[in-house]
Amino acid sequence: MMTDVTEKWRSARLMAAMYDAGVKHDSVATVGAWAMWGADMRRMFADVERLADAPAGTAVLDIPCGGGFAFRGLRPGQAVHYVAADISAYMLGQARQEADRRGVQDAIEFVEADVTALQFDDASFDLCLTYNGLHCLPDPRAALGELTRVLKPGGTLRGTSCVTGRGPRKDVLIAVARRAGVFGNTPHTGDIETWLREFGLDVVTLERSGAIEFFEARLPRGEQTD
Repeated sequence: MMTDVTEKWRSARLMAAMYDAGVKHDSVATVGAWAMWGADMRRMFADVERLADAPAGTAVLDIPCGGGFAFRGLRPGQAVHYVAADISAYMLGQARQEADRRGVQDAIEFVEADVTALQFDDASFDLCLTYNGLHCLPDPRAALGELTRVLKPGGTLRGTSCVTGRGPRKDVLIAVARRAGVFGNTPHTGDIETWLREFGLDVVTLERSGAIEFFEARLPRGEQTD
């Protein structure tokens, strides 16, 4: 059953389009996250805006990029190498349109990729972003392992995920989403921090708002997981 969720996100356009429409409208995303998860998503919006501060030459991996939600943080003409990756060809098409609309298409390379089995070389990126994706995966721990592998020593991993264990009502909603094939093996509260440390990352921040965890971790210089 858990492998089915990967194929659903790869091929189900309607589900992807509904998610994309919601997350790109701040008011919808804010109200929806509060109603469903008891979470304040302004923390995620603020995190995305930090992309504008990325120094010239920064290599960024954004996966799953969805329809280009994080592109709002880029500045036209910003001299970064930004790889927007997703398992869904449809979402990559939406992301291309969003990049064109925001005038940041020249900085972005679009790649179809599975976050649990990335095709990128070790130590390829200075910054890895993974927003709202881990809870949809059959193996979120493997995804964090892959993101660590492609991270350069001294690089940073930032992201968000739904987690279980943050209240009975929220756990019921997650269970419903799993039965519907929308969520995968959703992490339990505390799992993400455990996995980040297991892969040798230093946890910079880990905040919980309702059933959402916001995390930032850094790979020490001179270290990298195999």
